[in-house]
Amino acid sequence: MKEMFDPEIWARVPFHFWSLVFFAFGCIVGSFLNVCIYRMPRNESVISPPSHCPHCNYSIPWYLNVPLVTWLYLRGKCANCRAPISVRYFLVELLTGVLFLACWLSFGSQSALVALVMCIVMAGFIVATFIDLEHFIIPDEITIGGIVVGFICSFFVPQLHHATKISEAMLQSFLGIAVGGGLIYAVLRGGKLLFGRQKIELATESKIFFTETCLKLPDQEIPYEDLFYRNSDVIVVQAKRVEMIDRCFAETAVRLTPVTLQIGDDKFNTEETPYLEVVASEIVLPREAMGFGDVKFMAAIGAFLGWPAGFFSLMGSSIIGAFVGITLIVLRRREWSSRLPYGPYIALAATIWIFSGVNVQFWWISRLHDFGKAISMLFHSM
Repeated sequence: MKEMFDPEIWARVPFHFWSLVFFAFGCIVGSFLNVCIYRMPRNESVISPPSHCPHCNYSIPWYLNVPLVTWLYLRGKCANCRAPISVRYFLVELLTGVLFLACWLSFGSQSALVALVMCIVMAGFIVATFIDLEHFIIPDEITIGGIVVGFICSFFVPQLHHATKISEAMLQSFLGIAVGGGLIYAVLRGGKLLFGRQKIELATESKIFFTETCLKLPDQEIPYEDLFYRNSDVIVVQAKRVEMIDRCFAETAVRLTPVTLQIGDDKFNTEETPYLEVVASEIVLPREAMGFGDVKFMAAIGAFLGWPAGFFSLMGSSIIGAFVGITLIVLRRREWSSRLPYGPYIALAATIWIFSGVNVQFWWISRLHDFGKAISMLFHSM
């Protein structure tokens, strides 16, 4: 592997030839990322069946599956049924190509291997962002998988952590997992204590479905793992009508915890109640500052980039989130802010860190060290 990624070997070919290769390769990968974005939240295989139209199931031949070109040539429509194909497919391919190119331009002169690993990170960010925006989840394949892959990459590519020794890089990756995940977990728990309940107003006689895995509202699906952390967490609905498989209720309160379901005075075991349909105009949810998927996502970022990057991503995502919130308020779109997940903010902040340059990163690390010394001196003086 060392010979394959020897800088002298790569330098024998003009630098910007590889720029073109990385952009083209990124567009090809982006085509696959579109498959992941569509299929992962639906628990479908990303390998089989091959690419096909979601409207008519037309199997797309290779010559109609050329990144960027095909979408433009077909004017965003299926070649068979002419149904519209979302512009997201084109944008994801283009974005992936641009980010892969940016990785090469930023890290290619340092190490082709570092550039390739950063491309892996960018691919994960793209999939996580688009899935989180649409489904309010970040799949474990991205988060937990990212933790594992980041730890392994730190072993083979110590330069990810500006380290020369494998042991040092592995330590930085481990600290990144612990600190990155731990910081977000602390925010999650603190938010739970301060803002533990959220009332959502719904249209009159909206239907709410309680399935085995998630709560389905008219405009979104929320996994139970993002709502329930403790057995005391509860969803409350003042229902106009309740329908179960074998009975119905009218004008009654519904309370659901991780272990019990109470409808009026009747109590049920949640494991024995696979389906529940409720008609209501509002619902009160246990609220977290963010989902548990964000905790795992931050841990994955720390595995690749180390704990200073995790700390920067937390600070940066908070600033970005505040800026977006203020902007939406100014534009009188306050309600939109509650519909935006936090994962994309984290991904954007981490991307800023990656491309900020070594000087900025070392400046940030030195500031963290100074902060740590100040805290240590404060405790010693007490």
